[in-house]
Amino acid sequence: MPAQEKSIKQVLRDAAVAATAAPSIFNTQPWRWQADGTTLRLWADRERQLMVADPDGRLLTISCGVALHHARLALAASGHEVSAKRLPDPADPDLLATIELAGAHQPTAQQLRLHAAIARRRTDRRAFGPEPVPAEIAHELVDAAEAQGAHLHLVRRADIARLAFAAAQAAALQLADSDYRKELIRWTHRPTWSGDGVPTATAVQAAPRAVPVRDFAPFGGPSMSAGPQTDNGALYAVVFTDEDSPASWLRSGEALSAALLTATAHGLGTAPMSDVTELTVTRERLRHLLSDIGVPQLAVRIGHAPAGEPPPVPRRAHDQIIYP
Repeated sequence: MPAQEKSIKQVLRDAAVAATAAPSIFNTQPWRWQADGTTLRLWADRERQLMVADPDGRLLTISCGVALHHARLALAASGHEVSAKRLPDPADPDLLATIELAGAHQPTAQQLRLHAAIARRRTDRRAFGPEPVPAEIAHELVDAAEAQGAHLHLVRRADIARLAFAAAQAAALQLADSDYRKELIRWTHRPTWSGDGVPTATAVQAAPRAVPVRDFAPFGGPSMSAGPQTDNGALYAVVFTDEDSPASWLRSGEALSAALLTATAHGLGTAPMSDVTELTVTRERLRHLLSDIGVPQLAVRIGHAPAGEPPPVPRRAHDQIIYP
């Protein structure tokens, strides 16, 4: 149905539906949406917060920021100018953003490309091939993140070993924590009707990698082979901000979304890496990679994925997320 023939409420609902494809920490999908008049509202769903891996709700907010960018992009692609207000109500910190329709908009070719990439993007935990990401694409990723109010630091080849150490340290410390192990089990062994979590079938088996990947199946269960590659050609990047506040976290998610979709539009595989910023000690290691000039929020791996697609993760029913 052409956008002009749809009701405003349906246009907003369609944008919220597009946003449900966003990646989130442990695939918790910690958001709620409501369409009201010409406004689409985004709330954090605190019941889905990871109290061990994410006690401050930082990664929850980043996840919601990814969904916010997806929704804004969907509205732009459907021909609507929008005005977004982030954290608009100090009395309601769970109201993360409002998106207000502000007239007609002629979508750009880039907006249409990124919107089309939403349906194709999947977190790919398999190892990427040896061919490097072209420099012009890497710089495009940086620009995409900057346009959303955050920054993307491209990790130098000489610094990848430091990132690998942070990832290995995070894995060792977290798996030694019984509360983390319980939280991991909870979100990797979900009932099929829940439509969320990270099934072990989407995890990859341990293998030599340039940077270790979080083990989502340390207690057994079906999982994928990482493949014959080792990520030697992968591009690693760190999303960072000037401040460490809920507003910065939200912007980080929007920047992450823009970078992921830009990479997907170029046919590249992507995988966010939040484990390296979930602990203070490893987050500080990433801060040193930034020469202490910014606040690292999470990392991301980008590269040439093997043939075929990784299995999709579950998604919650729209009526559980989008309220009338």
